[in-house]
Amino acid sequence: MILFDEVTKSFPNTSRPAVDAVSLNIQRGEFVFLVGPSGSGKSTMLRLVLREDTATSGRVMVAGRDVGKLSSWKVPYLRRQMGVVFQDFRLLTNKTVFENVAFALQVLGKSNADTAREATRSLKMVGLDGKEDRMPHELSGGEQQRVAVARAVVNRPAILLADEPTGNLDPGSTMGVVRLLERIGQAGTTVVMATHNDEIVNTLCKRVVELDDGRVVRDEQGGQYFPDADSPAVPDSAHARAGSKRIEVSRPAAEPAPAEPEPTEPQPAEPQPAERARTGAKPAAAGVPGPPRPIEPAGKRTAWSRRKQTQQGTAKQAAAKQTPARKPEGPSA
Repeated sequence: MILFDEVTKSFPNTSRPAVDAVSLNIQRGEFVFLVGPSGSGKSTMLRLVLREDTATSGRVMVAGRDVGKLSSWKVPYLRRQMGVVFQDFRLLTNKTVFENVAFALQVLGKSNADTAREATRSLKMVGLDGKEDRMPHELSGGEQQRVAVARAVVNRPAILLADEPTGNLDPGSTMGVVRLLERIGQAGTTVVMATHNDEIVNTLCKRVVELDDGRVVRDEQGGQYFPDADSPAVPDSAHARAGSKRIEVSRPAAEPAPAEPEPTEPQPAEPQPAERARTGAKPAAAGVPGPPRPIEPAGKRTAWSRRKQTQQGTAKQAAAKQTPARKPEGPSA
């Protein structure tokens, strides 16, 4: 139904692409969450599907058609197969609830009878039957978003795109709208929803596609918002406000204890000059190898040597602290 084939989307005066070499295949009837921090590319991907933007490279296929190659006069026909729900509702404030929903059919040239029947059906589906004559400002935020959903699906689209549809809603209204989208998906509509709300994702357990810096870093069926949902994390409220990735507290594996050095035979110290004079010992001949020196890693000689010197100095200081000072001996009684 929706295919991204090595899609990259770049904008002028930006240091990195908004979408970077993304390959993704969404089947008909799937419910997919797009998650990730703000600026990770979620909204850009939805705009590419809707043909509000075109890819810099790669292909975006919708229902078997390359949307990047569609002429401008064919784009409206493509969008008739899709419904869109926005975070800010985008209702017509001078029209009633019924008129907002019916308007989506009127622009398609539907008859008055078809428009009335489908608008009534759609409002009943979202639980707003009986409020057809209300104005948008007379509704709660959750009810306004339900009107937006009814308008998006009144034409029975094959695809429903939802860009942060619960971002302006309270928790109670949020789950009501999400359950509504789930029912729409169960009826056979392909639903792609971008969200920062981890509670929604963890409750529905649908397919999760995680983006970071424009790349797909995780694609998981029946997934959670985060790969390890049990890890301690930044509170959800702060995460939702900031729109940033939750910081998970990882528990690193314990490092193995260093191996004990094998004992070696002590090497006899070379006699000092005075000792050689007394004993007649000769200094070591030139070219005779002494004790082997450790081999320093190639290319890291300076850093490695500096680290070894630091370790040796630390060891000497520790040994000095552990050696008790000798008390001076007094005259014997």
